[in-house]
Amino acid sequence: MQVILAQPRGFCAGVVRAIEIVDRALVKHGAPVFVRHEIVHNKHVVEELRRKGAHFVENLDEVPTGAVTIFSAHGVSKAVEAEAQEHQLHAIDATCPLVIKIHNQGRQYAASGRTVILIGHAGHPEVEGTMGQIPGKVILVQNEADVAKLELPPDTPVAYVTQTTLSVDDTRNIITALKQRFSNLVGPDTRDICYATQNRQSAVRELSKRVDVLLVIGATNSSNSNRLREIGTESGVPSYLIADGSELNPDWVRDAQVVGITAGASAPEAMVEDVLAALRRLGPVEVSTMEGREEHAEFRLPAELVDAQPISH
Repeated sequence: MQVILAQPRGFCAGVVRAIEIVDRALVKHGAPVFVRHEIVHNKHVVEELRRKGAHFVENLDEVPTGAVTIFSAHGVSKAVEAEAQEHQLHAIDATCPLVIKIHNQGRQYAASGRTVILIGHAGHPEVEGTMGQIPGKVILVQNEADVAKLELPPDTPVAYVTQTTLSVDDTRNIITALKQRFSNLVGPDTRDICYATQNRQSAVRELSKRVDVLLVIGATNSSNSNRLREIGTESGVPSYLIADGSELNPDWVRDAQVVGITAGASAPEAMVEDVLAALRRLGPVEVSTMEGREEHAEFRLPAELVDAQPISH
């Protein structure tokens, strides 16, 4: 069996930074540290950090007064920030810098008097955080049908921002619908779209041309991992989302000559190795990596954690 690995795949710079923040906070402050929501959407990452002493909570009511508390990479609302202050928590923000950039853009649009529209998935923690960071009413649209239902005059000054785990391709038709609907519309440059989301989707489109089956490694609650699987399916390739090698169904690859593997932005490379090991248990495997864009982005850590050396993985 031939196996082709997507390039790029797996961890993005925002995920690397968020995990390192938890690691360094454990070194500097000792266990336990509390993390609001999963730091990233991957059970293996969460379980490893839990073993080291991180406690994951959904509500700040679960955190003792004064405790070290980390906000996940997805970001939080102003209300959550205020609640942390009320509880006198030592808050450390692991929000991805690209998500913070969206918050800032949304606030600038709102301050200039525009109605802000957020393109994203209802219920996603990043969307909830972004809507709670921009003052005034923020309207969520998930598709072109939502744009058609908007009860705003065509000359309304409107601005849009997007969830970072959506690519240029994901948002293109919705943005086109907004442009057709509103005469006074502004939005961020396409270069402001999350590079990692776009790169991983572009790689999967290319990979899908070469393989009989696509395996996407990631969590079922990971927006970007689900989208990678959808792209494979849209390309006409049987595509499956799995967390690790234990979820591999041998029937999926039994007749495949070439299997493609990619990983969502919150999936560790160790899980890619785990899936490869599962494939090797079925027979001989020849592994290659496709040519693709190399990523060199690094995001700065919070100043208070720069001197704390992370626990080795």
